[in-house]
Amino acid sequence: MLLGGKDNFQADREVAARLLEVYPPAREAIVQNRKFLIRAVEYLAREAGVRRFLDIGAGLPTRDNVHEVARRNAPGSQTVYVDNDPVVLAHARALLAGGDGVQVVEGDLREPDGILKAAAVRRLLEPGEPVALLIVALLDFITADERPHAAVAALVDALPSGSHLVITHGVTDDAHARTQRDAQAAYDNATAGFRPRTREEIGRFLDGLEVVPPGLVEVTAWRPDGEARPSPATSAAVARKP
Repeated sequence: MLLGGKDNFQADREVAARLLEVYPPAREAIVQNRKFLIRAVEYLAREAGVRRFLDIGAGLPTRDNVHEVARRNAPGSQTVYVDNDPVVLAHARALLAGGDGVQVVEGDLREPDGILKAAAVRRLLEPGEPVALLIVALLDFITADERPHAAVAALVDALPSGSHLVITHGVTDDAHARTQRDAQAAYDNATAGFRPRTREEIGRFLDGLEVVPPGLVEVTAWRPDGEARPSPATSAAVARKP
């Protein structure tokens, strides 16, 4: 809904309305996350030669889905979407039914072994070709007790050489402290909670990888289409597995 799509539910609309009421910048943050995702997939398909995409926490299909962007830039690309919401899964499967090279599977980032055991994911990885692992606007909602760094590391370890990790994450620092306090309070009030991390903590997700220029930067500053502008306290990065 916050992206302007028509595929959403009453519960989504109610949460979105509450979130915007207490934290109006939420819409811009979500929009900028999506724009970054599109730019990252374009880069991976056009320049990095990636033809296989694994999108964790994909949510409901919307405009310019990962598989659409990938195939527009590299015909024949394959995409597997992963989500843990049964309603999202049912709706996504219905919307994407019959799509060549597109699969939707149940999985939870907090249980990486389950994701890796899914048949569609195994088929994506079996040829040993580079895979893009996309984890966008999700890590912010995984608590430290749920060991997000270990989960991401387990998924990256399973990827072939030449694969890429794509992430965004809410950042907390002196420059964004007030914004992040407001955002966390808003998300806690309207949804399941929001946990930004420091740049150092976010950087740990990229350990052992070659970070693609311009590095770990504000989401609007990663290869912007036009002039970069201040982002809603969100960092983004693309990194290659050697």
